[in-house]
Amino acid sequence: MTANTAATTATTANARTVENSPWIRRYNPADTARARLLCLPHAGGSASFYLPFSRSLAPDVDVLTVQYPGRQDRRHEPCVDSIAGLADALVDEVLPWADRPLAVFGHSMGAMVAFELARRLEQRGTQPLVVFASGRRAPSRRREDSSPVHLRDEKGLIAELRALSGTDARVFEDEDLLRMALPAIRSDYKAAETYRYVPGPPLAAPVRAHVGVDDPKATLDEVRSWATHTAGGFEMDTHPGGHFYLTDQMPDVAAAVSRQISALLKLL
Repeated sequence: MTANTAATTATTANARTVENSPWIRRYNPADTARARLLCLPHAGGSASFYLPFSRSLAPDVDVLTVQYPGRQDRRHEPCVDSIAGLADALVDEVLPWADRPLAVFGHSMGAMVAFELARRLEQRGTQPLVVFASGRRAPSRRREDSSPVHLRDEKGLIAELRALSGTDARVFEDEDLLRMALPAIRSDYKAAETYRYVPGPPLAAPVRAHVGVDDPKATLDEVRSWATHTAGGFEMDTHPGGHFYLTDQMPDVAAAVSRQISALLKLL
């Protein structure tokens, strides 16, 4: 199966616009790009987190970003509190965009969604060009946690967010905004913390991992284990910073992603 093989049931991407898909945002359309990149946010994150990424990669890569339910313009929709549930809901939304090589990028919880989505895409006959796993240990590397974040009270949940420095500081200054965001954040943490890898065939797509060298949530050894989840080849790039290294290193990561996508396109 080649990376640009679309599912037989998929329509063209032009037939499914952003307006009729609540899941997909396309901030910088690049209709002439040879490849697309689907970006999946971290726990509590939104599609707009990847806006700088989209700007950096256009027009060479057509960047699509995912908006999970329960936040921002989808705040009135029920949250999805499982990785499998998110991947199941996304696969039909994503297939129409696979009319050209489609790469998938996920940070933290988003990397788990990316992995499970890639599994479902391959089961449906569409192999991603590459899966980028950022700031997340391999699916099979589980940590036991005696105090899951999603079960903590509001004070404990907020403390976790502050510790990881991944949430806009303005959110903590606005009590109403914070109260509005917490249900989605708690739901996402539940999805990430209750995820259990179900053994199966490795991905046919290659995996490229990116991680901050000081990430307390994903050691380099845990990230290297992504190699066991792909038959398409594995590489790992390290960056200065911790769990949200991507916030400061986004230009450098975007450049690396662009190079890696270009190299893989030459192999098609």
